[in-house]
Amino acid sequence: MSDNVCQEQVFQSIFITQAERLRNFMYYKTGNLQQAEDLMQDAFGKLWENCAKVVADKAKSFLFTVANNLFLNEVAHQKVVLKFENQGHRQQMNINPQFLLEEQEFKQRLEAAISALPEGQRVVFLMNRIDKKKYREIAVELEISVKAVEKRMHQALSTLRKIHKKV
Repeated sequence: MSDNVCQEQVFQSIFITQAERLRNFMYYKTGNLQQAEDLMQDAFGKLWENCAKVVADKAKSFLFTVANNLFLNEVAHQKVVLKFENQGHRQQMNINPQFLLEEQEFKQRLEAAISALPEGQRVVFLMNRIDKKKYREIAVELEISVKAVEKRMHQALSTLRKIHKKV
């Protein structure tokens, strides 16, 4: 396809077919829907700014790469935001303190364990467990083999089990 991404109709078509996928993918990486929305919109902004340089066939790859790079640039900021949200959440709770403490500790350990997974394992794990995607669907979306998806999932589960046993 040699359509020009700068043509409004072509750009709209790319947006319609890729926006939700890109947002969901970024949500799996960030764990924050608003941040995922922002990254998706920023990536489409970059696509529009560079439309003359991007072939329509490569627009999906461009979007996912740009969004991922934007995400990597925001990782430190995201950690600060999550820490702040956790502190505010703890201050608002006052029902059964022991249960709430244990629940909060478990949630923190789980979030820490998932975020400590290597990116490839974390993305595969969240796509499978949160979005209920099959390995084949994940493989197509990430442009990797089903075997690679299986390996990443196995490694993620093994790591999470080891962390759970330590607790």
